[in-house]
Amino acid sequence: MNIIWEALGVSLAVTLFSGPVVIPLLRRLKFGQQIRDDGPQRHLKKAGTPTMGGIMFLLGVVVAGLWLGNKSAEGMMLLGITLGFGLIGFLDDYIKVVLKRSLGLRAREKLLGQFVLAIILVWFAVFHFGRGTDLALPFSGTTFDFGWLFYFVFAVFLIVGMVNAVNLTDGLDGLAAGTSALVAFAYVVIAMTTGKPGIALIMAAVVGGCLGFLWYNNYPARVFMGDTGSLALGGSLAAAAVLTRSELIFLIVGIIFLVEALSVIIQVISFKLTGKRVFKMSPLHHHFELSNWSEVRIVLTFWLVTVIFAVFGLAGMAVDLSLLWD
Repeated sequence: MNIIWEALGVSLAVTLFSGPVVIPLLRRLKFGQQIRDDGPQRHLKKAGTPTMGGIMFLLGVVVAGLWLGNKSAEGMMLLGITLGFGLIGFLDDYIKVVLKRSLGLRAREKLLGQFVLAIILVWFAVFHFGRGTDLALPFSGTTFDFGWLFYFVFAVFLIVGMVNAVNLTDGLDGLAAGTSALVAFAYVVIAMTTGKPGIALIMAAVVGGCLGFLWYNNYPARVFMGDTGSLALGGSLAAAAVLTRSELIFLIVGIIFLVEALSVIIQVISFKLTGKRVFKMSPLHHHFELSNWSEVRIVLTFWLVTVIFAVFGLAGMAVDLSLLWD
């Protein structure tokens, strides 16, 4: 257990100490955030804030993972998937910020990379790590084997969907980093109770990295994580869910990510079918902004909801545990 806390501490320290180096470097390279004109007007003052800061906590996670990791195959897979999604995000940020192509990677390019990584992860989880193709139904104490075809489709789309949901959540100072830290901590608990210390170590490093990043990203943010960070976080959390057989629990623990994504889907469908919007703006955090909630209030509320559902999800995991690893 001590090594788990050490991983958290090392990642936290590396991230904190990287700030005074990385943030000025991003400024000198003019890697500033471009703010959309159609977003909340209060965000316009954030234009020029350095982005791609996800590099900071990725550095912390890598150092902690390689230095303290027991080189478990699953832990290294989790670390590799995290870096893989981070690379996709980095390319997207680089194209947007440096090459000045406002939309970054084309949607099909970004999705192709995400689906390839998701397929690789699921393949190794099922055929090399003994994950199987069963799903535990939360709070029911039962599992059901859907077969490899259904499970592959479900797991791959879950990974890609939740990765992009975390990306959508990254819209307010401290929102994505804080919620991700809480969900990652829940996965430290889940990994330890399911006999996955390698997964627990990497997730502890993610917690430490997010906490270190929050020092610079809390309101008013001195740096943004960019897609480099948000895609990496989404990838790490989704991969941990697959490797610990807790995909449906992830939908509970990561409720904020799910709701943020659903708000966008609902908004698009409603507007296309009726010409009316359900929310003042999507994702959901923008709706609250336009309802005159302060940025800090929204972030703290979303953090609190994450804590509540993390506890709820862990309770469901406890009910199912005896069946998952019998």
